[in-house]
Amino acid sequence: MAAALLLVPGQNAFAGGPTDKSSGSDTATDSGLKDDDLYAKATAISYDTSKNGSGSSVGPVTVSGSSWSPPACWLAPQWTAKQFAKETEEGYKEISSDPKQPPHARAATNEFRQMYKDGEYKNYNLDKQDEGMWWGPVENPNAPILERTACNSTLPFWVKNGETPDVKNAITPEILAGLAYEQIKVPGTKVTLAPEGTTKVNLPTWTWLDEGEFKPVSVTASLNTPGLNIQATTTAKPVSLKLEPGTDDATTFPASGECRINDDGSIGEAYAKGKADETPPCGITYLRSSGDGTYKLRATITWEITWAGTGDAGGRLPDGTFGSDQDVTVQEIQSVNR
Repeated sequence: MAAALLLVPGQNAFAGGPTDKSSGSDTATDSGLKDDDLYAKATAISYDTSKNGSGSSVGPVTVSGSSWSPPACWLAPQWTAKQFAKETEEGYKEISSDPKQPPHARAATNEFRQMYKDGEYKNYNLDKQDEGMWWGPVENPNAPILERTACNSTLPFWVKNGETPDVKNAITPEILAGLAYEQIKVPGTKVTLAPEGTTKVNLPTWTWLDEGEFKPVSVTASLNTPGLNIQATTTAKPVSLKLEPGTDDATTFPASGECRINDDGSIGEAYAKGKADETPPCGITYLRSSGDGTYKLRATITWEITWAGTGDAGGRLPDGTFGSDQDVTVQEIQSVNR
């Protein structure tokens, strides 16, 4: 039976691929499928990235503190009855007429055809063309290849329009939320330092990010076909800044190195004259010179990830992180003895 899957060669592909709609529209999928269309547009998931992070410094978040990952595959509506009949019949003719095909392949393709033509189903459900769609497995091209084949043993099956079958891996708003998660882009995290660029041993270095530099971003993933219309919006909200000085010869403020985001969206506190003897709410004191080189200060933002989808579904997904490095020169304080 596995060989029979050759009849529908596109069913294991992420047909049509993701489409990016940054204009604010929630779908780029053509829901008015024509009789001679193939399955390509039926499985295309569209992404509205109009509220995503932008600019040259943005990058994807990395899942933090969890083994969770976006879905590797799922089951979704792929063909109208006419599309499925056409694909199956053309595949059957191609394989059965090819003398190079081994006997077991021909037998499997014939068995597959009969299942949908004269067996469990009748004539591909052509008399129900407007009532439902054929579902099949779809792979996420961004997932590891061994993981994305987990759904491929599922043969195509019929589902009435508007219904979600009670089967493992059937596409849901939560699956769409996971796919939107991997499309999230957040800004880089170059922090402001005082002193800037070059600091001194044992001198507190104030670290901050101004109000408005970091704000929530979101991506909406949608599946809109004659058989199913669902969507989910995944939102990333900045919650803390982690400082890693780039050397063990340093202390951080607070001691954990994790600075919480203030109510106004800023992080830390900007240095001002007269605060030289104060302890910064977010900062670093280097205890040793960087010599002829520099220390790599790494600043990482943790983003809280939530989602909301069709049917009042929603919840939390694992936090994500994104960080960047910047060079810090640390010099000894020079003194003159007379």
